[in-house]
Amino acid sequence: MTSTLVRRRRPRPSSSWTRDAHARTRDWAEIQERMLVPLYEAVYERLDVGAETHLLGLGCGSGLALLMAAARGATVCGVDTDEPRLGLARERLTAPRAPGGHGGHGGPGRSARLGPGGPESPCVQEAAANAAFTVVTAFEPLSALDAEGSGAAVSAAASTLAAAAARTEGGGAVVLAGWGPPERCATSGVLRVGARLADPMYSPGERREEPTPARWRLCGRDDLEELAARAGLRPDGSGRVACPFGYADMDSAVRGLLSTGLFDAAERATDPTQVRKEITEALHPHRRADGTVWMPNVFRYLICRV
Repeated sequence: MTSTLVRRRRPRPSSSWTRDAHARTRDWAEIQERMLVPLYEAVYERLDVGAETHLLGLGCGSGLALLMAAARGATVCGVDTDEPRLGLARERLTAPRAPGGHGGHGGPGRSARLGPGGPESPCVQEAAANAAFTVVTAFEPLSALDAEGSGAAVSAAASTLAAAAARTEGGGAVVLAGWGPPERCATSGVLRVGARLADPMYSPGERREEPTPARWRLCGRDDLEELAARAGLRPDGSGRVACPFGYADMDSAVRGLLSTGLFDAAERATDPTQVRKEITEALHPHRRADGTVWMPNVFRYLICRV
């Protein structure tokens, strides 16, 4: 195999990390977050989430999945390391009840505990002190949980799940999620753009032990099961859900994808303008005659028992 020396470009600060932080959070909440609603609904229906459910959402983001669980009657708690998204989740889930008994922003008005971090967050400890969790969700796709592509990242994810499981009642469910087969995920071709720009010598799907820039990678067939095993969880069923990514126009598609954070490393390695240009080019095959952008995807979930 011929070896090729690749000159790495000096990382540049991403303007979207500084000037547009709040805009990106808004884009996530208004454009991208809803793409996984079919996944949330399928899991909640299968687990019969309702008034008896005490649910912990790991990586809860801006709270849409928690809001859907609360609307079914569940008591919810959520943690996330993204403060802007967590702030929006607080607005959605802890707003005062409006006249007539409805919560702010259309929420159910039930109490919710939200906090930064992971299972060791004080809000999780307080919630678990009242009653053990019956359901724990890690809806953030596994490729994002393992965004560094390193063994250290997998170990950290397993430790997080194990810590959450320790606060879950015996027989309770822990749900993991990941991308389905790449040939059934049209978005995978677009996400490869970010991986290539972040590290020109990176091959999607490879596993490396040394730390690397945060980026998307393919989710292997057995990744969910392997992560569950490392966390000491017992698989108890799985499923696949169609989660098409649909956007009103090209600009919405680019903004939505950038809001995921999966292109941040690419922006640091190159510049936001270049990243946006290449995402747009990769999206052109998915643009329909009416200007909308449509990408069929399949996501997989694994239900485990404590």
